Amino acid sequence: MPPLVEPAAELTREEVARYSRHLIIPDLGVVGQKRLKNARVLVIGAGGLGSPTLMYLAAAGVGTIGIVEFDVVDESNLQRQIIHGQSDIGRPKAESARDTVLEINPLVTVRLHEMRLEPDNAVELFEQYDLIIDGTDNFATRYLVNDAAVLAHKPYVWGSIYRFEGQVSVFWEDAPNGLGLNYRDLYPEPPPPGMVPSCAEGGVLGILCASIASVMGTEAIKLLTGIGAPLLGRLMVYDALDMSYRTIKIRKDPEIPKITELIDYEAFCGVLSEAAADAAHDSTITPSELRDLLDSEKKIALIDVREPVEWEINHIEGAQLVPKSVIESGEGLARIPHDRVPVLYCKTGVRSAEALAALKKAGFSDALHLQGGIVAWARQLEPDMVMY
Repeated sequence: MPPLVEPAAELTREEVARYSRHLIIPDLGVVGQKRLKNARVLVIGAGGLGSPTLMYLAAAGVGTIGIVEFDVVDESNLQRQIIHGQSDIGRPKAESARDTVLEINPLVTVRLHEMRLEPDNAVELFEQYDLIIDGTDNFATRYLVNDAAVLAHKPYVWGSIYRFEGQVSVFWEDAPNGLGLNYRDLYPEPPPPGMVPSCAEGGVLGILCASIASVMGTEAIKLLTGIGAPLLGRLMVYDALDMSYRTIKIRKDPEIPKITELIDYEAFCGVLSEAAADAAHDSTITPSELRDLLDSEKKIALIDVREPVEWEINHIEGAQLVPKSVIESGEGLARIPHDRVPVLYCKTGVRSAEALAALKKAGFSDALHLQGGIVAWARQLEPDMVMY
């Protein structure tokens, strides 16, 4: 691949000293380091994948680093988002990430974009950079990044993590030599709503982020400097438990329509399936309404549809554990009392809505589910509850 970036005019004495271990690599050398100095890289998210990627790009001498981030640092982030520390809890992630980057390398320029990436700002933002790095954890943003990169004519490095597994690839619709493809060639459509849990619901081994982010950072350096063979047209799959790496070829799908505009990605990906949305309509209660039900004489069956490991962390007093997977398989239906009104809850309300659809289909027409899940319950009614 030709390098994405022209080399800067020169390296200062300080830069030569700092990057000396790069300069003596024949394939990279002074010219490659000058390209890194001249490069502009936009990282979407300063979370699990963005954190180590940002730190290593800064250490490598990427001259301009943009950070798109609108969230604040939460204690649960610190298990894997190593760019933040204990003293950063409550701070904007973008500011925390900037401070760490500049502590690692004060010779780079950091641009903060403290906003949510949206269809009305993505293309214009991408056009300001040479390369995009996507470490986001939801499908709506992934498709937005892909489509905006296509319209901005920019390559991007994509990574994904879940529990003990990770994936990395490079997408570039305008790649030379007929090698162009994009994320939709790998995943033409998002999975059905509720099918793939997020890291917040399914968990992720913290150190896995470093393994996947290091590959993403390596791919970025290769693209910027024109060395090696990037993962364009290949998907790298990593299994930490087996300690195995494998690559799968990706080919252009001629059936995928040409991307000509950005769309409503929340609607495209959906948070809930149609069945779950229909089931939840007029069958959703708030934490305070649930509290009133529990305090009343009305007979209800409070059902926790999370997994056993989540139940061990916290649960609402008086609840019974019947995981969503067991309900949807049919096996758990016998554990739902028929003489009481079932009230389902999960962590945030997504899984309970899906389980509610299964219950209503099985004849539990009066079943309800808790809006916002146990997170909303704790925030509003039990602020001392341990949360994950």
